[in-house]
Amino acid sequence: MEELQVKQTPRGEYLVLSRHQPGLATGELLADMLPELIQNIPFPKSMRWGALKVHFARPIHWIVALLGKDVVPFTFGNIASGRTSRGHRFMSPGPFEITDLDRYVGLLRDRFVIVDIEERKARIRQVIAVAAEEKGGKILSDEALLDQVTQLVEYPSAVCGGFDRPYLELPQEVPITAMRQHQRYFAVVDGAGKLMPHFVTVNNTLTRNPEVVAKGNERVLRARLEDARFYFVEDQKVPFAARAEQLKSVIFHSRLGTSYEKMERFRALAEYMADKVAPTDKGLVSRAAYLCKADLVTGTVGEFPELQGAIGRSYARSAGEQEAVAQAIYEHYLPTHAGGDLPSGMPGALISIADKMDTLVGCFGIGQIPSGTADPFALRRQTLGIIRIILEKKLPLSVADLVDRAMIGLDGKLTEPAAETRKAVLEFFRVRFENLLTGQGYPQDVVDAVLAYHLDPLVETMVKIDALKAFRAREDFGPLLVTVKRVVNILKEEVGAAVDPLKFTTQAEKDLYRDLTTSEEELRKLLTGQNYGAALQCLVRLKAPIDCFFDDVLVLDKDMAIRQNRLALLSRVAGLFRRLADFSRLAA
Repeated sequence: MEELQVKQTPRGEYLVLSRHQPGLATGELLADMLPELIQNIPFPKSMRWGALKVHFARPIHWIVALLGKDVVPFTFGNIASGRTSRGHRFMSPGPFEITDLDRYVGLLRDRFVIVDIEERKARIRQVIAVAAEEKGGKILSDEALLDQVTQLVEYPSAVCGGFDRPYLELPQEVPITAMRQHQRYFAVVDGAGKLMPHFVTVNNTLTRNPEVVAKGNERVLRARLEDARFYFVEDQKVPFAARAEQLKSVIFHSRLGTSYEKMERFRALAEYMADKVAPTDKGLVSRAAYLCKADLVTGTVGEFPELQGAIGRSYARSAGEQEAVAQAIYEHYLPTHAGGDLPSGMPGALISIADKMDTLVGCFGIGQIPSGTADPFALRRQTLGIIRIILEKKLPLSVADLVDRAMIGLDGKLTEPAAETRKAVLEFFRVRFENLLTGQGYPQDVVDAVLAYHLDPLVETMVKIDALKAFRAREDFGPLLVTVKRVVNILKEEVGAAVDPLKFTTQAEKDLYRDLTTSEEELRKLLTGQNYGAALQCLVRLKAPIDCFFDDVLVLDKDMAIRQNRLALLSRVAGLFRRLADFSRLAA
């Protein structure tokens, strides 16, 4: 009780607890923290070993934990921390002592372990480039594969192998994928970017006999390429367009129908969008939408699922389809990851939006909403993809309208209430849009303020956010914000009654009403023309009459009729500001 004190504050008396807690040595804190840190490192798959309860990506054999030159003592599982480490498992497996952190990286490098990730990546980039140059080619750029291989080796070296030229007759994506996905080989291309019959593999040891290593890798790759050629030849026996009909026997989702039904739904949605934003491309959109899932029933995609879209593009070209159709078949899957490439053409963009929207609305409509990290249909990524495409292409499309159209196509299949589904999908869009913008550095309060009342159309909302962000940096922003918040704070709720000018008793009321009426008409024209910068300037001019109103008028008059009329006037003022944003969410 002696630790409790009463403290006087501007808001009254508060009971305060004052307690002194002495600090601990850093080593003591680390000894408690490090075991928990190791345990909480996330891995897609972890394992346990022996009878221990701890888990990690692989069994742990030793732990080096130093603070300066001193060991941080703790135990994880049955392993005690220390200063003893080991070098490369095959080239320098013996134990050695690490005296301090400054020597750690060098000691391991001497024992064929490159600790620094960037150094290891740079070495891989160098050795694979040299290996490719020896064959007169260069490495096909693949940063994702480079990142993956960097995490798989400790002391990289490179060997160049080859495969038979007839395999180059396959669509180029097939041998590249066989090398990349299944074997983690780097493809080799010539100066024009055309695939060469060579590959580069990265080893975790210095190779004594590169020819033997190359032969072994060639034998493994040959089997993969031979499988690919078999499926490719078999695929040619069925006309590509006929494959679309085979989608009738492929289930997209047990409650959302077949892949053919899904195709028909998003095809109609894509045609609807084409009518609005690209009527001359409607024929291309319709044809590409019909064919874009046809490669799912090919043997090649069955063997290489990651090639869906790319194989469809190749087969469409071989079948004589227009290039815009073939490209849209590939591009409708874009973007495939956060920050990934977007469709370059309008047909691919519209089909991509339609396909993703159908999946999103369908999943929400049957109650399969992402929760936590669980997102089996990648709905977060697909929603971000829709937003990015609309913004990139500056498409004057309404998300709410597209949701409504998608729900019409899904009529009879959705099990959740329509109104709740619509509301949930739009909120999902709002959150993704907010995360996208704040991730790009937009101020959180600016984004919140605009999205509080405005989501559609996304392109217009983006312009509003940019305008408010710029306006926020002006000197007159702070004083205006104080005035607007004063209006909002006195309104407990929106007043529905109309303003009656005959009930005004002061000149300040009349002046504010006059300027408000003028500003409403001016703002309507400016917003119609999407001139949001000028619209904000229009609102600035209301500051003076609002301030005069508060200086000269008692809003909460004893006469209830006068009070309600004044509140109604302020409600109209607040409504005018809400046409741009919720200014109460902005920080000064």
